[in-house]
Amino acid sequence: MIGESALNLVKEAARNQGTLNPFNEDLVRQSIEETRRLWDQNREEVAATNSVGGSTTLRHAAIERNKRCMLAYLNHRAELLTAMRWEFGAVLPEEVKLNMCEPEAEFFSKYNKLLARYMRSVGTDLTTDMAPPKSLYIEVRVLQDQG
Repeated sequence: MIGESALNLVKEAARNQGTLNPFNEDLVRQSIEETRRLWDQNREEVAATNSVGGSTTLRHAAIERNKRCMLAYLNHRAELLTAMRWEFGAVLPEEVKLNMCEPEAEFFSKYNKLLARYMRSVGTDLTTDMAPPKSLYIEVRVLQDQG
């Protein structure tokens, strides 16, 4: 069935809301291969007929759907990694690291560096005090009276 592997990627992402399961390289590879096969079929049909027919349009829609599904899967995993950076800090637990593919590890490293550079430029650690204050009022100490 067209798009089944890409749909399974989205289903897998939906099942893994708070945890990072191992990267499903097989389904991603199957989706990419199917997308390439559909692209080649479209190219051959257009070259042979010099027109775009209904089957070409259908295959193109399947290609676009596969791309959206794969991007949704990858985006979901990237969002999980950024949330884990705020939750665990700069060092992830070993079981999370084992479930990451190499580009995800590189993404996490670069995100970590960017966040650290931003916090240094601002002059405050944004990862502390993640919970909002319980009181509506806070005490402010003034170092210099400005009038």
